[in-house]
Amino acid sequence: MALLEICCYSLACAITAERAGADRIELCAAPAEGGLTPSPGTLKRVRESVKIPVHPIIRPRGGDFCYTDAEFEVMLDDIAFVRELGYPGLVTGVLNEEGDVDIPRMQKIIYASQGMAVTFHRAFDMCANPMKALEELADLGVARILTSGQQPTAEQGLSLLRELKAQSRAPIIMAGAGVRLSNLGAFIAGGVDELHSSAGVQVASPMRYRNANVSMSSDARTDEYSRYVVDGAMVAAMKAALTPTRHFS
Repeated sequence: MALLEICCYSLACAITAERAGADRIELCAAPAEGGLTPSPGTLKRVRESVKIPVHPIIRPRGGDFCYTDAEFEVMLDDIAFVRELGYPGLVTGVLNEEGDVDIPRMQKIIYASQGMAVTFHRAFDMCANPMKALEELADLGVARILTSGQQPTAEQGLSLLRELKAQSRAPIIMAGAGVRLSNLGAFIAGGVDELHSSAGVQVASPMRYRNANVSMSSDARTDEYSRYVVDGAMVAAMKAALTPTRHFS
């Protein structure tokens, strides 16, 4: 049975995902940026409130995955904080200027994690040579790779996902990006062991007063009165679809 990981951007979403049957949570902030390191308050509250495994993302900013020395030091500080809180794993990734895995920095991350399971996130989809990166990440001891198979969606990248999974030394290959209830069958048929989904929906703000002339976002298209939440019913439906049906005689 494939494991279901749900991407959550708040304490409330993490609680919803757990109650709906998620196997694991990736905890992030800033959905518009593709996921950034959560705040200390969120990290503390989720650790206290959620019993299933939660792996926070360690990503100091949006954009590429080639970081300055100062940004990398922030990442190491965040890893230390997450480790002290007792999280069982984390999600991160670092590339160099040539689009290869930044091995010296990833070695420091593995050392700083001190036994936590490290997932290399979709920085993998931005690397220049995925098979080379796979071997390097296996050598580093990375637990899993979250990837769309270097395509816009994991369904489109399924052929590379299969190829990655076929390597005997490979970390766990977790499919992510565009994973939905409607296409779970394709991943199951492809032998994917773990699936990553947002299972999200936009909900309207409860505010009755709205100032349409002011935006807090640099993107004028952003709806200030709508926010992302995990759809518990969708998580439950996905989990049910992944659970083998028992037949009793």
